[in-house]
Amino acid sequence: MPHPASRYLAEGPRVGIRHFTYQDAAEFTARARDSKALHHPWLFPPDSAAAYSAYAGRLIEDPTKAGFLVCEKDDGGDIAGFININNIVEGAFQSGALGYGAFAHAAGRGLMREGLDLVIGHAFGPLRLHRLEINVQPANTASIALARACGFRLEGFSPSMLFIDGAWRDHERWAITAEMRTSG
Repeated sequence: MPHPASRYLAEGPRVGIRHFTYQDAAEFTARARDSKALHHPWLFPPDSAAAYSAYAGRLIEDPTKAGFLVCEKDDGGDIAGFININNIVEGAFQSGALGYGAFAHAAGRGLMREGLDLVIGHAFGPLRLHRLEINVQPANTASIALARACGFRLEGFSPSMLFIDGAWRDHERWAITAEMRTSG
């Protein structure tokens, strides 16, 4: 799918990260539909234009959220996945909660690892956050492996934390701080 020339907020060897735009709806929703089997039962990204518009709007307009698309640099900027920082709190907390997902065509290729590293750097740099947390269902081994590979540490367990796919689901809490990033 064609992409307008865009500037990445940060770049690695294979991917760049940029903010969501409303113009990404067609590609994002097509990739979400193609990735349903990969995502179920963990997450449910928007797969229609209306759902995408509402989702992207929250990420674009709400100052307590920051949404990033992980884009392949060698493939015309194709969207490989997405990483969102939600519940951004400033002041003494300087923290946010991460959510992410790879699209099926990019899964298992290390693109999300590179993208998450870039988002962490952006969060601890320009966004001036101190701590990022990821909440993951214990059986979601791919998501846990990504968190671990990027330097997150397991901090705890939250029973019945989030209502996902019709039920309250347990989650593990993984976190990283700016100090862990610089000492690691």
